[in-house]
Amino acid sequence: MSTVQIVFLFVGFMILLAAWMMVSRSNLVHSALWLVVALFGVAVLFVLLEAGYLAVIQVLVYIGAIAILMIFAVMLTRGDVESLTHITNRYAGWAAVMGAFLLFGLVIVLGQWPAFQTTSPEAIESANPVLDLGMAFVSPDGFTVPFIVASVLLLAAFIGAIYAAFPRKKGE
Repeated sequence: MSTVQIVFLFVGFMILLAAWMMVSRSNLVHSALWLVVALFGVAVLFVLLEAGYLAVIQVLVYIGAIAILMIFAVMLTRGDVESLTHITNRYAGWAAVMGAFLLFGLVIVLGQWPAFQTTSPEAIESANPVLDLGMAFVSPDGFTVPFIVASVLLLAAFIGAIYAAFPRKKGE
């Protein structure tokens, strides 16, 4: 095994551990901090894949903006939530079994997909990832519609957050 493969396996394990810790903690601040660890691990994977631009965007946008915003929002708006909620319920076992089945099916389906087959190193070296990403976002055959749908969804969430945070008058 090469050094890059060992680092990849270590970082992959750390991402899985951080994701598990994120969803299993009852303290929301701790969950948000584990999310930061998982997102940083994804940035390290981008570095290992020699996609420096995506690694920087991952750190700036997801860790630097979204995760920190979530931490501040949780710290400023929530009280002590630990005593109010329980972390598991009686369907946790069934959820784990169904999640394992879905993961198995996803691995089978994606293994059959031609896009996940090996590509030649010459095709990878000749590609410009930043140009390809930009073209994928704006080309009609690319991700234009999902990109616009995601932006409308974020706008709706932003408007809903403003409405929920706005103080209500008496009688409303």
